[in-house]
Amino acid sequence: MRIIVLAFFLCLASLSEAAQMPLSVLPGGAVIFKSIQSVRERKFADLVQQKTDFSCGAAALATILRQAYWLDVNEEQIIEGMLAHADQDLVRVQGFSMLDMKRYVESLGMRARGYRVAVETLHTIRIPVVVLMDIRGYKHFVVMQKVHNGWVYIGDPVLGHKRFKVDDFVKGWNGIIFAIIGQGYDKTNALLDPPLPLTAKNRINTFTPVQDAELMDFGFIPSDFF
Repeated sequence: MRIIVLAFFLCLASLSEAAQMPLSVLPGGAVIFKSIQSVRERKFADLVQQKTDFSCGAAALATILRQAYWLDVNEEQIIEGMLAHADQDLVRVQGFSMLDMKRYVESLGMRARGYRVAVETLHTIRIPVVVLMDIRGYKHFVVMQKVHNGWVYIGDPVLGHKRFKVDDFVKGWNGIIFAIIGQGYDKTNALLDPPLPLTAKNRINTFTPVQDAELMDFGFIPSDFF
């Protein structure tokens, strides 16, 4: 009987990506549950997936604004906001540019800055930023979350969480980071501590909150912290 009950709950759990998985049935019929996460959910945890061919920039912006600033915005709203300040015919052909993103961010009362960064200083970037990748001739905006121990952690609006060796990352990167700056920045936001690959073993969590002094290197000012 217990086996039948357990199988029934397993079937229910399989109906959705997020579920409570029953671990065992206790005497008296009580069931112990544990929260589970599908591989797909883990892959896109804390990320906004793009829904159109030209909206990778909007999805990348939405990811940072939602996670680092807790703004209730989505991809569609950002697309509309960027189109209001962009050449719509050009967007249909080439997609959005960093200039379009900059204008949108500034329309929110925030600041946006582009920095050319030397490869050897990538590890010093302590905030999530948007970067442009050239993937087999296809220009694609992604979120660079952190660089640690020779790995670059990426939040890709199409592929989810990924990581590349620094040498592989720079092959497709244009050398520029796009930083969003403003009040309400969450120095412990989830993007700074992305999930490691499912095959990782013996993970040691070395994440520490970013200090104010470090943020000021990227254009933050004291008033942004109040």
